[in-house]
Amino acid sequence: MTKQGFIIAVLVVITGLFFLGASPLFIVDITQTAIVVQLGKPVRNLTEPGLYAKLPFVQEVIYFDKRLLDYDSAAQDVITQDKKTLLLDNYAKWKIVDSLKVFQSFQSQRGALQRLNDIIYSELRVELGRHDLLEIVASHRGDLMKIVTQRSNEKASAYGIEIHDVRIKRADLPEQNERAVFARMQTERDRQAKQYRAEGAEEAQKIRSEAEKDREIILAQAYKESEELRGAGDAKAFRVYADAYRQDPHFFEFTRSMEAYKKTFKDKSTMVMGPDSEFFRYLKQR
Repeated sequence: MTKQGFIIAVLVVITGLFFLGASPLFIVDITQTAIVVQLGKPVRNLTEPGLYAKLPFVQEVIYFDKRLLDYDSAAQDVITQDKKTLLLDNYAKWKIVDSLKVFQSFQSQRGALQRLNDIIYSELRVELGRHDLLEIVASHRGDLMKIVTQRSNEKASAYGIEIHDVRIKRADLPEQNERAVFARMQTERDRQAKQYRAEGAEEAQKIRSEAEKDREIILAQAYKESEELRGAGDAKAFRVYADAYRQDPHFFEFTRSMEAYKKTFKDKSTMVMGPDSEFFRYLKQR
């Protein structure tokens, strides 16, 4: 057989194997590593991209992604130190750093992901179980996630996996807990509302009492000033009358009598008096 014929025969065999799904050639992408497995045992660990060959029907290739991967778990229950149940939805950033270890431990990337889920969930339960609900939700979440990331990475490194970050995406209360928490919140708000109303009523009463006291003080002061002014006016009037009386007592008596007649006989008044009454003294004079 000539050299050209041999090459054509090889190409025909390769083409036939390719159509049968047993091509001896395979490609490792730049984002991948590959393990060549023969009879269930790894024979080659390929970490560089390129075109490689394998024995058809005897060897198979298992691929692993060497990029930074996302892990997003389903929501799971976690019990806190104060016996509250949290429905926790978390995610993580992880990477396969030793594909051979991963294959020896789990046979595939899917198996590694399942083990990763077990490790992270276990560390979350342990660490969050040491803290109260308020600390987890409000104040110490970042520090807790750093601890969970560190401990999860220590366990996962034995399998050729590196965990870069673990985070809580969402933390909810179960439905029955939500109703209980809502009821407690409503009771607390009602208590605060009653307290504010009572404090407002007390403050309003203080303001009304203070205003009433100021009103009484102002009225008393005004009455006092009015009496003082009235007394001063009466005293002045008495002095004027006294001075006028001293100047001409008869004229003063006459003037006062005329004023008395004017007030008495006003509006058709009727009087029953004797004709010799002193009241009519000036009427009887000629």
